[in-house]
Amino acid sequence: MAGVSASKTAVACMGHRPAGRKCSIFFLLSLFPLDGFRILPIKSADDADPVTGERVVADCSRVLEKQGWFARLRQIAFLPHRRRAVRLSLGLSAGWVAAMAGFAPQARAQYVGQLSSIVMDARTGAVLSQSNPDLQRYPASLTKLMTLYLAFKGLRAGQVSLDQTVPVSAHAASMEPSKLGLVPGSYLTVEQAVLGLVTKSANDAACALGELLGGGDEVRFADMMTRQAHALGMTNTTFRNASGLPNAEQVTSARDLAILTRQIIAEFPEYYHYFAVPAFYFHGRQVPNHDPMLRVYPGADGLKTGYTADAGRNLVTSAIRENVRLIGVVLGARTNPQRSAVMASLLDDGFHQEGVADVPRVMVLARGRTRHGRAAIMLAAASRSAGAGPEQLAELPVASRRHTSLRHGHAHLPAHVHMVSAGHAVHRHRGANHG
Repeated sequence: MAGVSASKTAVACMGHRPAGRKCSIFFLLSLFPLDGFRILPIKSADDADPVTGERVVADCSRVLEKQGWFARLRQIAFLPHRRRAVRLSLGLSAGWVAAMAGFAPQARAQYVGQLSSIVMDARTGAVLSQSNPDLQRYPASLTKLMTLYLAFKGLRAGQVSLDQTVPVSAHAASMEPSKLGLVPGSYLTVEQAVLGLVTKSANDAACALGELLGGGDEVRFADMMTRQAHALGMTNTTFRNASGLPNAEQVTSARDLAILTRQIIAEFPEYYHYFAVPAFYFHGRQVPNHDPMLRVYPGADGLKTGYTADAGRNLVTSAIRENVRLIGVVLGARTNPQRSAVMASLLDDGFHQEGVADVPRVMVLARGRTRHGRAAIMLAAASRSAGAGPEQLAELPVASRRHTSLRHGHAHLPAHVHMVSAGHAVHRHRGANHG
């Protein structure tokens, strides 16, 4: 640019734009350091050279080299005859910056396939293993662990009771599945809501419970959740709803979820047993627990699964062996089998570090048909020891279609509600309920 007349350079660059338009592109260039170049301050295209009468759009009266953008802006703004052009250029530039911001990549928490994990000693808080533990992720239904924490806190404080009715708003009933199918204007109890969260991961029940605890407002409850998280030291966590349904601002980390789980176990031992319930009956149908670790991992006694397309498959598990309790968190698995296998392996390694003897665990080998043509799941007792083969092999027939319907809550059973524990059913008769 140096050595070329100002008017010729400006006109060439502008492509002979009509008089009256302002040269905002030169103003934009003047904001950025371009060492070795001469920056042309702007003159209105309506101005004419006082000697020759030639219209010009810029001159070389100033050379702004090696200066910051604010200094350039200040010098240009106070040059004579340039205030009108600067005002227009500022407006255009602001629009340009806003447009560029719209195209900027937004912060995302999903890294499906890139696992985050942590294993923690529940008693001491010692971390036994970790991988990307502080990477912000979408919690999906693991959000409900905080909803349950605040519910347990309300129960402990007497703010709510297990038999208290929870009204179902239209907003709560509109939640996407997984859900209990609650109807606007109906009710369920706090205990039923808790069971719906820990078994089916019901989003409608979570929202209704959050609205109850938040004074009728889920947004207010989400703010309570975030403040409680930060009070517990969950520095990478923000909540925007009670259920974990997709929200780009709702994020957490594996470490934060381990912290929360440890607090639930330590603070609320009288309510922790809910996480181990394999199923409960709700208005004539059985609602099973989604947590596979309760069935396949020795010593596992809860807590929660989670899934959305952006979050991947998430899992928080606690297991106890020989009076040693571990907490495991796995986030972002691609499949449910991968999620369970990674969790089992991490917990095995954790117990080994703690000096706990290995325990053979059930492993799904294959799904197929028996020689009699019946569908079956092939199970084996897996050993942690490298190279050890299956110690025991068994065939379990797959449930019939009738039992499958029952397991998914479509069968109509007697109209009373009771929990199904590991060895027996604990009946809890309720009055009429419209949930």
